[in-house]
Amino acid sequence: MLFVHLLITMVAVWVTTALPGITLAGQDTAAKILTLLAVSVIFGIVNLVLKPIAKTLGCLLYILTLGLFGLVVNGLLFWLTSYLAGELGLPFHVDGFWPALWGALIVSIVSSVLAGLLERGRRPEEV
Repeated sequence: MLFVHLLITMVAVWVTTALPGITLAGQDTAAKILTLLAVSVIFGIVNLVLKPIAKTLGCLLYILTLGLFGLVVNGLLFWLTSYLAGELGLPFHVDGFWPALWGALIVSIVSSVLAGLLERGRRPEEV
């Protein structure tokens, strides 16, 4: 299941590269796929470690904004993922906060849709 989730995240991150301000460089398709794999792992780790902390510390902001602060947190985490990818020498870059915000929104939507399609395609005894 972890591998499927990783593939879904890879596809979602790849879709974000169509947005202005988010770039994925690479010499060939294999290099781009490996970069997407690495960025997806980094994004997963960043979300696993920092998102619960951000939710706890920003609890009041989540309540006051009816959850919309979550978009800001997701954008910042996506931007941090880009920074960490750059530090590791990966050719993935997000130019600023607004591309990161839109990218995080796209990752959330695409991931949800793909996960829902996969879940829907399963037979009840597989769940």
